[in-house]
Amino acid sequence: MQVTETLSEGLKREFQVSLAAQELEERLNSELSTLKDKAQIKGFRPGKVPVAHLRKLYGRSVMADVLQNAVNEANQKIVQDNNLKLALEPKVEFPGEQSVVERALDAKADLSFNVALEVLPTFELADLSDVSLTKLVAKPSDTEVDEAITRMASSNRSFTARDEGAAAETGDRVTIDFVGRIDGVAFEGGTGEGIDLELGSGQFIPGFEDQLVGAKVGESRVVKSTFPEAYGAEALAGKDAEFDVTVKAIQAPGETKIDDELAKGFGMESLDKLKEAVATAIGSDFEAQSRRKLKKELLDALDTKYAFELPPSLVHQEFAAVWAQVEQDLKTRGKTFADEDTTEEKATAEYRKIAERRVRLGLVLAQVGETADIRVSDDEVNQALIARVRQFPGQEQQVWDFYRKNAQALAELRAPIFEEKVVDHVLGQVKLVEEPVSKEALFNDEDEAEEGSKGASKAASSKDETNSAGNDEALPAVAKAD
Repeated sequence: MQVTETLSEGLKREFQVSLAAQELEERLNSELSTLKDKAQIKGFRPGKVPVAHLRKLYGRSVMADVLQNAVNEANQKIVQDNNLKLALEPKVEFPGEQSVVERALDAKADLSFNVALEVLPTFELADLSDVSLTKLVAKPSDTEVDEAITRMASSNRSFTARDEGAAAETGDRVTIDFVGRIDGVAFEGGTGEGIDLELGSGQFIPGFEDQLVGAKVGESRVVKSTFPEAYGAEALAGKDAEFDVTVKAIQAPGETKIDDELAKGFGMESLDKLKEAVATAIGSDFEAQSRRKLKKELLDALDTKYAFELPPSLVHQEFAAVWAQVEQDLKTRGKTFADEDTTEEKATAEYRKIAERRVRLGLVLAQVGETADIRVSDDEVNQALIARVRQFPGQEQQVWDFYRKNAQALAELRAPIFEEKVVDHVLGQVKLVEEPVSKEALFNDEDEAEEGSKGASKAASSKDETNSAGNDEALPAVAKAD
């Protein structure tokens, strides 16, 4: 096997790999000899099948394996001999002339093929000693804890049937049957029977619940309402609808009691213990939000520290993923780029910048992790897997087996753990100042962009959110591998 570099341009590399006919013949005979000891062919004793006969029967299929093995060896040799780090899997191109390939498959002619690849850029890690970040810190107030417990009590209060002939009031729970129509035609998802609805809860579309206040058991009403413009089902968004509603039952809410008995209903021994648990839970939410903001600020700082050539294929791959989410979001909301006060051309340019930034930051974090020898333990992956399994009650075994049998799926669990460890490592290299803030200030996201797998579609709805990075899943997978 002879390997010759034919192109070295930026991050692109191309190589020509040549296999002589004699080498192809030797590789084929070696594979056939191995097959000889295993083949069971009628008329021949095990291990006694002539190689020539095996070649006649299986020569082409075995040669296909030979060529695949040769490609794998060539790729490995190219990477090792040239000390390359690949951005993506190499692209292999065989001769376009079929007769050349046919003769090679018969080991009657030499075979040459091209290997094209992109390598990861090399760059020095930046000095971060001059970077100063602010961590916003908020603590739950007694009022916030009390409000949360009041909501818990309200959601768990009992309901009792109202007296016969009583009219429904705001806060009552009504049981209804309904059929919805648009332009006189019933629509999918617009029919329900025995549905419990708490009036004033905002569970149904605007105006629906208000029109049932005053209704009595057995009464039928025509409820007119309009689906919101941003309604999830595109076919219903912004449409006027009429619902034939029949009230089957009316229940009044019981008294909301906040005491030790309420706490025991939530598995706590006293109201004080419940308050402690709620405060801890709210504090965890605050800490998670603080972490998101701090991480975004860190990524913004890192983005100013690096400028290097990016592998075009990685950028294209990242852009395609983000753009697909943008288009899906617009389709779901029934919007166009014009509705968002932009054009497809401008949006494409903006989101390509986002893709470039995500790839750049991903490569930076990957190198930081490699340099610092940051690893994710099997125990950490198992804990993440257990948490994922718990999200699918009743399907735990199937989910567990899926991840255990799927290396790529396990890698997706490992990736965010790795990324968070790298972020922690980088935060240890910068100056960190804590700033006490209110809950409102902590959750004020008007200046935050969301470019991640969860945030790209949100970014499509706001032109102002397209120029900065960063939630927990904002970076491509290249940043998330050991």
